[in-house]
Amino acid sequence: MSNPLRPQRPRRLRQFPAVRRLVAQTRLHPAELVLPVFVREGIDDPQPIEAMPGVVQHTMDSLVAEAHRCVEAGLGGIMLFGVPESKDAVGSGADADDGILNVGLRAVREAVFDDLVVMADLCLDEFTDHGHCGVLDPEGRVDNDATLDRYASMALAQARAGAHVLGLSGMMDGQVAHVRTALDEAGFTDTIILAYAAKYTSALYGPFREAVQSSLVGDRATYQQDPANAIEALRELELDLAEGADIVMVKPAQTHLDIIALAAERSSVPVAAYQISGEYSQIKAAAERGWIDGDRAVLESLLHIRRAGAQIILTYSALDVAARLL
Repeated sequence: MSNPLRPQRPRRLRQFPAVRRLVAQTRLHPAELVLPVFVREGIDDPQPIEAMPGVVQHTMDSLVAEAHRCVEAGLGGIMLFGVPESKDAVGSGADADDGILNVGLRAVREAVFDDLVVMADLCLDEFTDHGHCGVLDPEGRVDNDATLDRYASMALAQARAGAHVLGLSGMMDGQVAHVRTALDEAGFTDTIILAYAAKYTSALYGPFREAVQSSLVGDRATYQQDPANAIEALRELELDLAEGADIVMVKPAQTHLDIIALAAERSSVPVAAYQISGEYSQIKAAAERGWIDGDRAVLESLLHIRRAGAQIILTYSALDVAARLL
């Protein structure tokens, strides 16, 4: 007969690595990771991004080589962002067949075919001279409905270029339905939509804006979500699901673990999360100063995101982490 006063010993299941591994409730696998990459027009060699140690703007050749490394590492996917030489008010390079992002998509898809999920960022901010995620009205405000037409054109260009997944990151109302309709009417019924359902405005996007040479002045608070709000994120999630999203995303990941958990509880499709540039760079900067163990900190941060409920994680550390998971 057990003694109710006998002390409990939870530490029995922590006493050495094999036991801890046996009872671990959350695990990371390379197939759950997606590597975001930047391809830049008009360069002959990869260009380091100062604010993101270890990350570069790729040439076409180095981009294809990176995609092959992703396949060899067993990653789930690669997400492409374009850095054009010229920009204009409507982001013409975004849907041009010879635009840097679409050329990059074709090159990567031809290189890896279906051995890696090829994802495209579907947003205008890299291509507009004002840096916003949409076209502007005469008062200088982002015109939601005019932007949807640009997104539809961009979606068709990316689908023709071979993207398996389109990452709708602009946070325009109705973007999923508009793009889904355009894709279906053009025969791209198998193209997957990854909806950035909860994309919060954040100070942590700074290094990314260096990476894409953003022209933005001001902020995107009128269309990205307010970090003070959670219910709003659930409304956005429900709308994107109703409009036909195949995957939904929360961004930034580390600062919104509660939203990831809420999305995982409610979503009928896979939930992704993006460990953004500032989250990556904070860990790198602290590690370079010897304040933290960078390798452990990265793994811990990704484990938190996975434990919160994300099934897919976009992270600039994907290749490094995958090598340590094997």
